[in-house]
Amino acid sequence: MIAGFPDAQPIAGLIGGLMIGLAAAIMLLGLGRIAGVSGLAARAIGLSASGPPRGVAIAFTVGLPVGAVLVALLSDGIPATFPAPGLLIVAGLIVGFGTRLGSGCTSGHGVCGLSRLSRRSIVATALFMGSGFATVALMRLTSMI
Repeated sequence: MIAGFPDAQPIAGLIGGLMIGLAAAIMLLGLGRIAGVSGLAARAIGLSASGPPRGVAIAFTVGLPVGAVLVALLSDGIPATFPAPGLLIVAGLIVGFGTRLGSGCTSGHGVCGLSRLSRRSIVATALFMGSGFATVALMRLTSMI
């Protein structure tokens, strides 16, 4: 147990991080494409004509929830709670707008862009991490009131 993080699973996190890095490396080295989930999802559902072959985009996008379900079935799973569906839809739309505005998502900029030392990705990652920190702080502050 890690002090302050009683439910932390650092080994699982390390393995997950290695798997994400491996998937990103395979995509970059094998296809010459960035493994940005928003771009792959847009390609998979036909919103984008550029990117990897559509079959690759569909396989990658479908593999994300399928992999999560497999891990949940093969392990004890982690109990999850979610906000109301309406809030999730609004949040998803805002995130989608942000990925288009920022020319990429957290996986594209944070995993692939940082590893390539892309200046645009460094700025984008600093901005979305800062926004996330501010959002969590604001939510915790409002829950105390």
